[in-house]
Amino acid sequence: MAKKIGKYTYKLDSSINIVSSATVTGPKEKKGPYGKHFDLSYSELTCGEKSFEKAEKKLMKDAIEKALDCKKFTNNDVDVFIAGDLLNQIITSNFTAAELSIPFLGLFGACSTFVEGLIVGSIFLESGCGERVVTATSSHYAAVERQYRFPTEYGGQVPGYAQHTVTGAGSTVLEVKKKGPSITHFTVGKVYDKGIKDPYDMGSAMAPSAADTLKNIFDDTNQNPEDFDLILTGDLGQVGSKILKDLLNEGGYFLGTNYMDCGAEIYGDDPSALSGGSGCSCSALMTLGYYLKQNEYKKIIIVATGSLHSPTSYQQGNSIPTIAHGVIIEKKEDM
Repeated sequence: MAKKIGKYTYKLDSSINIVSSATVTGPKEKKGPYGKHFDLSYSELTCGEKSFEKAEKKLMKDAIEKALDCKKFTNNDVDVFIAGDLLNQIITSNFTAAELSIPFLGLFGACSTFVEGLIVGSIFLESGCGERVVTATSSHYAAVERQYRFPTEYGGQVPGYAQHTVTGAGSTVLEVKKKGPSITHFTVGKVYDKGIKDPYDMGSAMAPSAADTLKNIFDDTNQNPEDFDLILTGDLGQVGSKILKDLLNEGGYFLGTNYMDCGAEIYGDDPSALSGGSGCSCSALMTLGYYLKQNEYKKIIIVATGSLHSPTSYQQGNSIPTIAHGVIIEKKEDM
């Protein structure tokens, strides 16, 4: 069973491995600097569907099917499907689960859902409740803008510190004691609310949560930033990742060249992405599509951040609560 070490972190006894994964994107992500690393990309935002919401469901289902097909698994080989997204009542995941007909656990952690899914899946396998878990998460630029702000057809202006929601989906297949990157530790985050009310300023809102979770990982595991080959945050963007480094510097933790933010990286220097990418699929695409495939990264921290607000809450003048969950993934020589 998982053992608690320190105050917020758990060490897994079993080897919970990512035995397969897949990434599917929209057109903007394909054109970015990492586009060639993703498994499938669509040339237009509707992905051949009649609505953006149906397009997002297609992205998620494609990612799951590709992850399963990579190891010749069928739906019947999966004990539980764990997924979440940004749309109201996680409708993308719900409708996808209805088509898959696999026992389903739905999650909402906003953009932290990718790592939350890995944590829940690892606990499920570690406890002996099953042999194989599929996780998935997704987001879609146009569907999210329609729900949280204004439809893209409206042509509203946004500030330079805003982020561009990533269109895509990522899926993993998790098993115990199989070859593949191994999830060795997980850290469950706390909800932070620093009083920020601007729904465009996600980086500033989420940075304190990411800083707290990273600090807890370092303290609980008795390790320092330089002990890891790579430290990834989910989607703080250019603005939030700078704030994160400042916050950790104040606490005596200094992030070096081994630190990257998925949101700051995914679109490169594309000015239309403003401060960078965001959305549930941002950390999933960059982690599964690129970073886990690079041989030089053997020991990785992934901290995915999420803003837990809704259109109703911020329209009523409420501030934006945030959270960040973390996992440590290690790639051993025999993998």
